[in-house]
Amino acid sequence: MTRALPAQARDAMIIEQSWREPERFAAIFDRYYPEIHGYAARRLGSSLADDVAAETFLIAFDKRIGYDVARTDARPWLYGIASNLIARHHRAEVRQYRALAKAGTEDLAEDHADRVAGVVDAVARKLRLAQALAEIADGDRDVLLLVAWAELTSEEAGRALGIPAGTARSRLHRARKRIQAALGEDGS
Repeated sequence: MTRALPAQARDAMIIEQSWREPERFAAIFDRYYPEIHGYAARRLGSSLADDVAAETFLIAFDKRIGYDVARTDARPWLYGIASNLIARHHRAEVRQYRALAKAGTEDLAEDHADRVAGVVDAVARKLRLAQALAEIADGDRDVLLLVAWAELTSEEAGRALGIPAGTARSRLHRARKRIQAALGEDGS
């Protein structure tokens, strides 16, 4: 009985097969589109997520011939492409974080039940977090969000962004310190 390969190991095989049979790339799309779309939506909002996710896979398809099949997991590669596209939308992202940080709790609460103490505390924390994200250096924010939202390791985030693993770890550390400072010494 043949043992099934893990999904990541199959990524490289599928991409390599797609060099000869382009339709095989659909398996990579099907496997990772929801994840890439979700990440783009969290970074840029739902209005741009469809475009960024679709463009990520168009670029990946066009560049599949150059994919390093020694890298069995395609996730960091795809997140790298998505991060580059998101960087193009950087100004809009920063404006979104700043607007969220400036928004009052009255704007976020739709009815009286939403104004309970727990929600107000959560909104206040969200506003501080949004302000901190807007103030973090671009590279630091990219690593932080790839680790926090895309659940990549710092090494995978480094690969995705084309930077050394040590640089990714340093950026992640700096970003976490800034977030902790914004949320208070104890992180609350």
